[in-house]
Amino acid sequence: MERNLPIGVFDSGVGGLTVVKEIMNQLPQETIVYFGDTARVPYGDKSKETITAYSRQITRFLLSKKVKAVVVACNTASAYALETVQKGCPVPMLGVIKPGAKTAAASTKNGRIGVIGTEGTIRSGLYEEYLREISPKSRVFKKACPLFVPLVEEGWLDDEVTRQVSRRYLAELLEQQVDTIVLGCTHYPLLRKVIQETAGDAVTLVNPAYETACELREMLAERGWLNDGSSAPAHQFYVSDGAEKFRKFARSILPGDAATAEDIFLKVLTL
Repeated sequence: MERNLPIGVFDSGVGGLTVVKEIMNQLPQETIVYFGDTARVPYGDKSKETITAYSRQITRFLLSKKVKAVVVACNTASAYALETVQKGCPVPMLGVIKPGAKTAAASTKNGRIGVIGTEGTIRSGLYEEYLREISPKSRVFKKACPLFVPLVEEGWLDDEVTRQVSRRYLAELLEQQVDTIVLGCTHYPLLRKVIQETAGDAVTLVNPAYETACELREMLAERGWLNDGSSAPAHQFYVSDGAEKFRKFARSILPGDAATAEDIFLKVLTL
């Protein structure tokens, strides 16, 4: 394994950039190849079979770029496709659900954990399943929040409409006195400010994007696959539609040079 090979990351749209941001912060020497399936977003209302087929296509594309690992930066794809796709993948694959569940179990004080996500992620029950394994005494309360993804995709991150939607979605969880809420979609950390305002300071928000980057760093270190930093990262970004919109969004949230470089490599790719 060539330690200086890139890391592949994919998501249904722009939400996976929250994972990319955390990887860049924690592993600044690594090169990332990102694919955002912006033509087929959202994944949350699609079937397991469809999401698995999409994930296979994208994984094959990332493997063609000689990546050393693949991060599935999409909760719905992690829930529905990761286990199947990783069986035929020659490099390690990481999802975002297990890291988030571990942190939620460690964070809660009253054992009442809320999980918000797309309809697909909530329907899969995987967060609940992992949390039962890690913390059997905890109670898990789930809420699908399908409108959050299009609000993020539209860039309505700090908007009164988003606040109203947040209040309606979170009311049920707050009635259950949850003290921890898992942001179970990689789009949701971009709404962290609004969600925290709704939930209140007493509620801890768990960002699986951060925890996934930590797990990736540990995995690469254990295998001796950390980039040696002998050359500057040369990130590559691909989307299936809406390149200019994606470019603008990426530059608004990615750190350092990745956010300001004029030569961000971005191509529209039809799978």
